[in-house]
Amino acid sequence: MTVLLHTTSAEATKALATVVADHVRPGDLLLLVGDLGAGKTTFAQGFANALGVVETATSPTFTLARTYPGRLRMHHVDVYRLDRMAEVSDLALGELIDSDGVTLIEWGDAILAVLPRAYLEVRLELGDDADDRDVTVRAVGQGWQARLPALSANLEPWR
Repeated sequence: MTVLLHTTSAEATKALATVVADHVRPGDLLLLVGDLGAGKTTFAQGFANALGVVETATSPTFTLARTYPGRLRMHHVDVYRLDRMAEVSDLALGELIDSDGVTLIEWGDAILAVLPRAYLEVRLELGDDADDRDVTVRAVGQGWQARLPALSANLEPWR
């Protein structure tokens, strides 16, 4: 199941992320997908705020992974700079994903071969105006597919 959405500002993208965060459980995996500047980190910031993260979430492009404490621990990973799939093992992604937190992976579609088969994909694409974003939310695997109807209903304001 796929949900098509639209935001018109960074604040709206963060608000949408807040709704998504209300539906997560420990061990969940979210893939943030989109071109440079499409809003992946903006989404992660809204998501982190909804989890009660006090620190501002920043793109972990150079550190590759950051963990933020909140009502659920949020692992924020960016695999953009990885040159080879072998480098993914150095990140200990399996441990992060299997933890009691939630893992968001920017550019996660680049490493699908090493990820679990259950995740929520959030695809952000640049819209017609500078702040517009087209957002596609797609559930993959049993865990998210069962929750997507309720999530979809709560995302109605962005349709």
